[in-house]
Amino acid sequence: MDVENLLLQYETLHLNRRRFVKGLAAGGALLGLGVSPRRLLAAENRAEGSSVPVLRGRKFNLSISPQRVNFTGKVRTATAVNGHIPGPILRWREGDRVSLTVTNHLAESSSIHWHGIILPNPMDGVPGINFAGIEPGKSYHYQFDVRQSGTYWYHSHSGFQEQTGLYGPVIIDPLEPEPFSYDREHVIMLSDWSDENPSTIYAHLKKMSDYYNFKERTARDLLRGIRKKGLARTWNDRRMWNGMRMSDRDISDVTGYTYTYLMNGQTPATGWTGLFKRGESVRLRFINGSAMSFFDVRIPGLNMTVVAADGQNIEPVTVDEFRMGVAEIYDVIVTPQNDRAYCIFAQAIDRTGYARGTLAPFPDMKAEIPEYDPYPILTMTDMGMEMAGMKAMSGMEKKSGMAGQRHSTPASAVKKEAMNKMNKRGPAGMGSDAPIIHTKAEFGPQVDMRAARPKYRLNDPGVGLRGNGRRVLTYADLRNLYTTPDPRDPEREIQLHLTGNMARYMWSINGIRYADAEPLKFNYGERLRITFVNDTMMNHPMHLHGMWSDLETGDGRHIPRKHTVIVQPGSKISYLVTADARGGWAYHCHLLYHMLAMFRKVVVS
Repeated sequence: MDVENLLLQYETLHLNRRRFVKGLAAGGALLGLGVSPRRLLAAENRAEGSSVPVLRGRKFNLSISPQRVNFTGKVRTATAVNGHIPGPILRWREGDRVSLTVTNHLAESSSIHWHGIILPNPMDGVPGINFAGIEPGKSYHYQFDVRQSGTYWYHSHSGFQEQTGLYGPVIIDPLEPEPFSYDREHVIMLSDWSDENPSTIYAHLKKMSDYYNFKERTARDLLRGIRKKGLARTWNDRRMWNGMRMSDRDISDVTGYTYTYLMNGQTPATGWTGLFKRGESVRLRFINGSAMSFFDVRIPGLNMTVVAADGQNIEPVTVDEFRMGVAEIYDVIVTPQNDRAYCIFAQAIDRTGYARGTLAPFPDMKAEIPEYDPYPILTMTDMGMEMAGMKAMSGMEKKSGMAGQRHSTPASAVKKEAMNKMNKRGPAGMGSDAPIIHTKAEFGPQVDMRAARPKYRLNDPGVGLRGNGRRVLTYADLRNLYTTPDPRDPEREIQLHLTGNMARYMWSINGIRYADAEPLKFNYGERLRITFVNDTMMNHPMHLHGMWSDLETGDGRHIPRKHTVIVQPGSKISYLVTADARGGWAYHCHLLYHMLAMFRKVVVS
């Protein structure tokens, strides 16, 4: 037996043993305590196939408190809403005035943010921006008019409480009939759970950014590369990545090594089940309520017709699979034609774990779980760069004589010329053709990479999904079902660079962390364009509070509206904002362990 086969057997044995132990623990842990997973998070009024209760009406009382849970064979303390993880489904109606009293029974301050809901500034729920937070033993009264419909969610904006379970769905029924029909619906909330304290996870990442990455290159990969590409090419590839001090396996910061992925609070060992009758149209409301995890979702044997994105109706598009960034939402309709079970398979972007459920005509039926897709491998193309276009801070500038020579003319003159070009704005919906501006703050130890040639990649499904033989949703597929509410061309453009030093786990916007940044200022009533340039190797889901993000996909008449937008590595993307909400608003990456620094306050006045 050769060395490669020995290494392959060892790695396979190690991976399968870890997956087996985690699955066995999750499935049988509570039985030893005489308690079932469902009873630990029991509900008197459950959503179909779920332990999650549904609360309807106009007045709600929500209680935030510690909750003992056991997802992996170890009892831990989570943060629950009304004793449930996820929290109860809140069912509102468009046009109603809802009143929510939230009481904090924790030993620390807490909060609830209503993600994607357009509401008055004091009701948005971000401590330090909209209000002071909810102190232990105190209550806060949220009250606002519901001016929209669709699928949304709520979560804590205090510390790391979102990671420990403080999240739940919001469903808003419309005043007018839906533009599509269906016979029944299920809410499917995806999330990630760790037995580790979130502060410990963050400390590990700060000390070693790849602490949870067990998919780095191995001797087996080296042997395979030499066999496939030859020694010289393999050596050059390795030298390139090593010289940049970067990894082509840097897909997720936190992985299945510590995470157990949940679907409606159920582990992969137990799984969640939703029922249907043959021939019914079933609406599935997918919400990614995780702290750090992207999911690639498919239902083998069923096409999915996507009818809404982030709560907003779109022109229906049929796909086999879609990627969900943290905080994104997609509504799909499926029509099972057979009396069989179908697996709802949500694999993590790094293929280190999955959440899963079952659609079936009977509750005791289970579907076969598909195999993982291959582990994604980043390339220079995946990062939107080529060697000639990358400026990595690991000595490459010194070798090429670029250090200290970033512009052939004074930086102030370059910036002034670029700003003049940015004032020549392109039409609404068509994106930005303004030059890329790197500010002085983006040069230093806090930034280890810059994308010199970022491009729009709206029709790119992302690393790990290209060419997989399935029809995968992309942002280019999204078209608003209705005409664009504000068709004005942008009056000005703001360019924001997503920056960081990945090895040191330092994140920022335009090279400046939140603690040192000035607020972004929007003029009340203006129509402006936000252009993101991702200078890092990570996907970043960016979320603007209080206002819609009108994603520019090339059609100014049907611009899709979102509240969270994925910015792919090394790419740029833009959207239009109507600054119609006065006050201070949060603006941040929704990856929880990035949010502390990759954050801005927006002031509309």
